[in-house]
Amino acid sequence: MPVNSPVILLRKAMEANKDDIEVFLEENFSVVCINKTKKNKKSIAFSVLYNNNQNFWMQNEAWEYFISKDDYHRIIDKISKTKTGWVPQNIEEDQEEEEHEELEALDEVEDGYGREYEDIVTMSEPERVRQITEDKNRLENLIAQKPRQEHLVTEALVETARDALLHNHAAIMDAMNLSDDEARKNTQALVDSTFDLVKTSAQLISSNIFNDELMNTLVAKSNGTIIQHMTRVHLNGLAFLTYYNNLVSSSSAIIKLRINFEKQYRPFYKILLPDVDPEKITLEKVFLGGMRAVSESDFYNWAVGFLIHDIGKAAAVEYHEGESAYNRDIVIEHVKVGYTSVMHKTNYPRDAGLITGYHHEYYGDQGGYGYFRSYLDQYTKSNPKTKPDSCIAFEIEPMIDCKALSFFPAKVLEIVDVFDSVTDPNRKYRKAMTTEEALTMMHEEFIVKHPKLDLVLFDIFSKFVREKEAG
Repeated sequence: MPVNSPVILLRKAMEANKDDIEVFLEENFSVVCINKTKKNKKSIAFSVLYNNNQNFWMQNEAWEYFISKDDYHRIIDKISKTKTGWVPQNIEEDQEEEEHEELEALDEVEDGYGREYEDIVTMSEPERVRQITEDKNRLENLIAQKPRQEHLVTEALVETARDALLHNHAAIMDAMNLSDDEARKNTQALVDSTFDLVKTSAQLISSNIFNDELMNTLVAKSNGTIIQHMTRVHLNGLAFLTYYNNLVSSSSAIIKLRINFEKQYRPFYKILLPDVDPEKITLEKVFLGGMRAVSESDFYNWAVGFLIHDIGKAAAVEYHEGESAYNRDIVIEHVKVGYTSVMHKTNYPRDAGLITGYHHEYYGDQGGYGYFRSYLDQYTKSNPKTKPDSCIAFEIEPMIDCKALSFFPAKVLEIVDVFDSVTDPNRKYRKAMTTEEALTMMHEEFIVKHPKLDLVLFDIFSKFVREKEAG
């Protein structure tokens, strides 16, 4: 729908034609959705909204919905052909002018990478590298400041992460038209500058950034929903990883987990490790070699993976909202594109590539997707005696040898990724969840009903989030 096309409130259209819902579904027009608090505008197909909530136009107070007059007239004409003597109700006279003007005045929040991306795709590789280097210098200047001004740090972290994402996506899309060797050569300077930027930004990350209202406000400056999500997940993932490191560095935290393991955690992991003697399922068995803090080098490699985890996502792809709210084949494709492009078209650390490919594995649940499950099937067919006897590995090799079910940073990212998607204030299909609603839903749907997320990591994440909520 054009930005300034004449519109009608959808709730008025539906009230006047409540018995003709099938015609609305057949036409499957685009609905303009306005967040009345955030003043954001989105367009989404009527059928998608309806399949998630059959009274969505009445039950979500945060949003108002509009249909273009052209679409409405087409629907009315179709209804009139099936009803002899039927006279449509005139609802256009009741159109509230101030609402119409408000709709026309809004800046549209785009579903993809935002309007900033239009300028970046025209840049040369040296220009992209220069801007990322300037962003790194900006962060280094903040590191040197004593004391640091938190609002300047947060602003810089958000804006430099967003810039790096846009430059990397544009560069990788260009590289897709090149041979692998030529692509790696062309993207090498960008890879190096991005890695330096992420390494510098990691030194400024603190665990309390997760609940920082300033960060949420700054992220919202981007008019691309995908870039907003990726920026939040990157920074929040690093904040959680920082929190995790601080927690497990305390021996008392590990001791407490061991004490509670048999009653609180073992039943969950018995499901994931059916070939292991239940009495031998311990914290050290679940986390291969035991839980430990993440080394500095791993932290930096994983930070890059967090940044580019959705780099293969096309502008038209939306995030998980429910089985009827998205095209699963299209969503799965972003993992394949991201994984192959990072692994074959760049020289990013292998860990980063695996994070892009494995962050939707969900412990092999049928609701997940990724490369590892197909690899595991092939490996076990060739090596039928091989049975995974751990859930999470901190290194790549045990997973490749099928001794562990998953890669630690991918399991961390899964939790942050799901949490962000269901609490996103710009969520289209359903109302954004509160922190407690999200944690409750994730525990019920992703742990109790389906063992997708890791239970120990989820409990640590829940503690992390609640502490930030408490201030």
